[in-house]
Amino acid sequence: MAALARYKDLCIDAGDAPRTARFWAAALGLDLAGDKGGPWLLTGPTPQHAVWVNPVPDPHTVKRMHLDVHCASIDELVALGATVVRELPRWTIMADPEGGEFCAFVRAEPPQQRLYELVLDSTDPVPLGRWWAEVLGAGEVEEDADSVGLGKVPGAPFEYLVVGAVPEPKTIKNRVHIDVVVEPDGGLAALVERGATVLRERTHDTPWTTLADPQGNEFDAFEIAAG
Repeated sequence: MAALARYKDLCIDAGDAPRTARFWAAALGLDLAGDKGGPWLLTGPTPQHAVWVNPVPDPHTVKRMHLDVHCASIDELVALGATVVRELPRWTIMADPEGGEFCAFVRAEPPQQRLYELVLDSTDPVPLGRWWAEVLGAGEVEEDADSVGLGKVPGAPFEYLVVGAVPEPKTIKNRVHIDVVVEPDGGLAALVERGATVLRERTHDTPWTTLADPQGNEFDAFEIAAG
C-alpha cells in the first residue's frame, strides 16, 4: 500500500527559542538560518533535514517525543549547554538547555548530521507503530511487545522512528512533533479515514492542518502535490 503522507520536517517548541535553536543547530550539525519574525529555522543538506524551533509561552514539563543523537562525546554536548540526567550502558539520557530530554549515543566517527532516531512514547506502542508505518510508508518495520521500529522512512533524515512503551498516558501537547506532506486531492481525508483527528484547520496565516494520530499525538499536514 502506498504511503498516506511524506515526511517533511521536525518541530521543537521552546520557551527560549533562540537559545534552544543555537543548541540544536550545533548538536545536530545543522545550520542556523535565523528567524523571520517567528520560528527559528535549522537547515541541512536536504529540505527534510529542516528543524523549526517554535517559541511558546509555556515551560517544558514532560516529554512524549524525543530525539536520539549521535555524538563524539558526552562532554561536547555538555559544553553546548546540555546536562546529564542518567548514564546507561549504551546511551546517556540528557536534557537540552530547556530541560527537554534526549538520548546521546557516543560514536567513534559520528556523522555530520547527527539525528539518529525519533522516539515516540506510547501506552500501547504496537498499534500506533503500525499506524505510523502505514502513514509514512516505512520500508522496514521491527516489532516486539514493547516497541515498533520504523526504518527506511522515505525522505527521513534519521535511521528510525521508534514507538516505545511507557506507563504514563499522554496529558499535554507534545513539544516535539513532525510535519508531513499530503496530496491536495484527498490526502487529509485519507488520514482521517485511517484514524487521524483534525484539531485545527489551515488558515491564510497557518497554511497547514493540525491533526492528532489515534493516540492523540499532534502533527501538521501540508497539502503539496508530489513532484
